[in-house]
Amino acid sequence: MAAAVAYTAAYPGIRDMIAKGENKVSFYLGNSLQVDVRLLPSRSYGAALQYFTGSKMHNVSLRQRALKMGYTLSEWALARLEDGPEGPAGAVVAAETEEAIYAALGMDWMPPEMRENLGEIEVAARHQLPRLIEQSDLRGDVHMHTYATDGHNSIREMADAALERGYQYIAITDHSKNLAMTNGLDDDRALEHIKHIRQVDREMEGRIRVFAGIEVDILGDGDLDLSDHVLAEMDVVIASVHTLFNQPKEQMTERVLKAIENPYVRILGHPTGRLLLRREPFSMDLPAILRRAAELGVAVEHNAAPERLDLNDRELRLAKELGCKIVVNTDAHDTRHLEKMRYGIRQLRRAWLTAGDVLNTLGPDAFLAALRPRS
Repeated sequence: MAAAVAYTAAYPGIRDMIAKGENKVSFYLGNSLQVDVRLLPSRSYGAALQYFTGSKMHNVSLRQRALKMGYTLSEWALARLEDGPEGPAGAVVAAETEEAIYAALGMDWMPPEMRENLGEIEVAARHQLPRLIEQSDLRGDVHMHTYATDGHNSIREMADAALERGYQYIAITDHSKNLAMTNGLDDDRALEHIKHIRQVDREMEGRIRVFAGIEVDILGDGDLDLSDHVLAEMDVVIASVHTLFNQPKEQMTERVLKAIENPYVRILGHPTGRLLLRREPFSMDLPAILRRAAELGVAVEHNAAPERLDLNDRELRLAKELGCKIVVNTDAHDTRHLEKMRYGIRQLRRAWLTAGDVLNTLGPDAFLAALRPRS
């Protein structure tokens, strides 16, 4: 162990050493990132993995449960507290795997995303943990852009890339004209764009469905940026706020509520508008908006782009509780962005969502049928 510590401490990328002990090294790298390295025997792998995974409060609650059962839990092992007929104090009960530790505590193993002390310990003890959504459950991605506006690829290139990922359908949802910097579509260009999308859909010969859509701007007064007769031609209409982010709470709430009343809106895109480390969420009454979306059958989007991850896990939980339909999309502007779906899946799992909670786990026809009926 001492040799391993010395070897780690000799890593050439270290800028400043913070601490060095028998089984721990802490230091700063040249980019100012702090790194803590713990060295433990392989037989403690499961205990160490559990100890350093999940939130602090989950681990506190788990240790309290262990104490009540006569055990002590650390990064080394789950061990007995006192001498007894089943073994002496300090005897290891489980250490090599997380599954063995949770089982010894009378629980099912749970995915790391659930370890937030939000009731998961009690649910695991009842053996009622849900099967969380997995990326392999998804059948489509219905928010993406092409070079018709601010994307980097053609409709066909997006379709081919999605087909390679095993998807059964996509929706092409370029921007509307209010976003001038994206070369957004006006009514005439949008109608022409639909023709191009339909042509690619035919060219794919059923290997993947390509739905015609739009990400239409919600204007400052809640009106939409394209005419209803154009929106009526779309399979998927996503309505999103892209401007006037600082409206007062009441005004922003009324703006979004008015927008989703439009009978052609089927999905509310990145509902709170947050950009991580760059822009705070809009000031709005989100519960009121989610309640009305549920009543209208308008789905709410979880945007998987890592700079957004909007809705967050707490808001996704609320959306489910209120009966909202939920979709997860990449908002891809490049074929490479389709890979970002994994970030969205992680957030959905943090919210305890299952495949049955997310519409685009359905096949193409079932997905369209599950959206708000078109007028």
